[in-house]
Amino acid sequence: MKMSIYPATILILLVLSAFTAVQTTKWKIAEGYSIKFSSKDPSGVFKVFKGEIIFDEKSLDVSKFNVFIDANSISTGNGMKNKHAKSDKWFDVKQYPEIRFNSTKISKTSSAYSVTGMLDMKGVKKEISFPFTFINNTFSGSFTIKRLDYNIGTTKGMAGKAAQELLVEISVPVTK
Repeated sequence: MKMSIYPATILILLVLSAFTAVQTTKWKIAEGYSIKFSSKDPSGVFKVFKGEIIFDEKSLDVSKFNVFIDANSISTGNGMKNKHAKSDKWFDVKQYPEIRFNSTKISKTSSAYSVTGMLDMKGVKKEISFPFTFINNTFSGSFTIKRLDYNIGTTKGMAGKAAQELLVEISVPVTK
C-alpha cells in the first residue's frame, strides 16, 4: 500500500508545479508601450499592440511571445502618408489587418536575451531573431527589416525613394 502512495504523490506534485509555473509567468501588456519604425523616410509608430506574453527568466523553455500589431493603427504624423501606408500598395490593411510575431525560441545571452520566431507581415512569414532586455518589467529590443522582403511598397516611382530598411524599436512594459 505504501508503494502506491509514492507515485500518486509524485503525480500530484508534478501537476501542481506545472500549474504554478504557468501562473507565475503570464504578463499583461501595460499602457505606455511603444512600437516604432524609423529610417530616413518613412518613420512612425503603431498605436495598437496586443497579445500573450509568457516569460520566466528561470524557465525560458516555456516562455513565449505571441503578439500582434493592428496594421491599421499606423501613424506617421502625416495624414496622407498614413492613408498611403494603409493602401494595398504598402500594408494593405484591409487584406492583412495584423502584423504577427510568434516566438519559437527564447534564450539567454551574455548580456540579455535573444528571441527567434516567425514575423508574419502582409502575408509573408519569415523567421527573425533579435536581442532584447527585460528590466523593471519592461521588454525592450530592436531589429532591422527589409520592407521589400514583406512586399511592402516597391522600388518604382516615389516608393523607390523610401528606405529599403527600417529599424523597428520595441518597448513593452508589463504587469502580472
